Amino acid sequence: MKIILAPDSFKGSLTALEVAKTMEKAILEINNNHKVVMKPMADGGEGTMEAMLVSGKGRKVPVRCTGPLGEKIETSYAILDSSKAVIEMAMTSGLVQVPENMRNPDFTTTYGLGEVIRDALDKGCTSILIGIGGSATNDGGLGMLLALGMKAWNEKGVLVEGFGKDLREVSKVTFKDLDPRLQKVELKVACDVDNPLCGSTGASKVFGPQKGATEEQIQQFDKSLENYGSLIEKEINRPLKDVPGSGAAGGVGFALLAIGADILSGAELLAKVIGLEEVMEGADLVITGEGQSDVQTLYGKAPGYVASLANKYGVPTVLLSGALIGNFDVLRERFSGCFSIVNKPLSLKESMEQAKPLLHEQTKQIVHFVSSFCL
Repeated sequence: MKIILAPDSFKGSLTALEVAKTMEKAILEINNNHKVVMKPMADGGEGTMEAMLVSGKGRKVPVRCTGPLGEKIETSYAILDSSKAVIEMAMTSGLVQVPENMRNPDFTTTYGLGEVIRDALDKGCTSILIGIGGSATNDGGLGMLLALGMKAWNEKGVLVEGFGKDLREVSKVTFKDLDPRLQKVELKVACDVDNPLCGSTGASKVFGPQKGATEEQIQQFDKSLENYGSLIEKEINRPLKDVPGSGAAGGVGFALLAIGADILSGAELLAKVIGLEEVMEGADLVITGEGQSDVQTLYGKAPGYVASLANKYGVPTVLLSGALIGNFDVLRERFSGCFSIVNKPLSLKESMEQAKPLLHEQTKQIVHFVSSFCL
């Protein structure tokens, strides 16, 4: 059998590449004559950079920048083919970088993302892809834009800082001193959501709670982003607040649109880069997965896109994830089968700690079963 492995990461446990390698090992233990094609996936969040590096020639570039809490951190981004940068926001302003007891979007910033973009420009990159999943911020990209040269003032004419709380003070902005190199670089944003900047489906209301925002803060942020967004729209003379994806990453999508970026489906973009469709023809089985799957998996997430592509070629697709929740009937409309790696009573902590052996065993079970019909 020709089996394509195109999983996303199991967040907090295994990278997409580690998932694919674990699956491959299990498959070859069943039958080492199976042809396994590994195409680890991502949708703009954790693992985007690694998946890009696996698919092409490139290198990691170490960089020191401002972390989500304003501290200096050591991180990295990738440069492919000498001029294409791949930056993961999760590695500069990520939720995983902030301890749970310190998660409060008033005190997080995207300034480091702007610093890393600047570093890529310094190294001569002419194309920059930014994966904006997994952010800890709700600052509307204020910090990022300040790092790139935008200026913002409060009502007293004092320059504001770039944390979430500073959004409430912004009364004037200018792009006059924005880094001019941004006009000549191709900016693409890999995103897995289509939320607008403000309102009931906006950045604050939908994603604020997971970043530690209280209901009062959510209302404040939504109001502040409305004002901030209007100021920037006036500055660039272009409406952007309602563009799908502008509310991604706490409004970073909006800020990137404002400096000329294009927002694209992260999963679709990555699939094209790694040549996923090219290997579909003649495949007997596709296995994908992620840390947790639910109905949202079908809307912009990597496994959902992988299944859509496989269905186009009539290839059955199995979803094998850390956990399955919600309406399985909806998932089965796109997937041939949906399975969890958990095969006995385990706590979430135990499941995450044992993710690799659990994944290995369940992959063997699935492939052994499917093989009995295909051989």
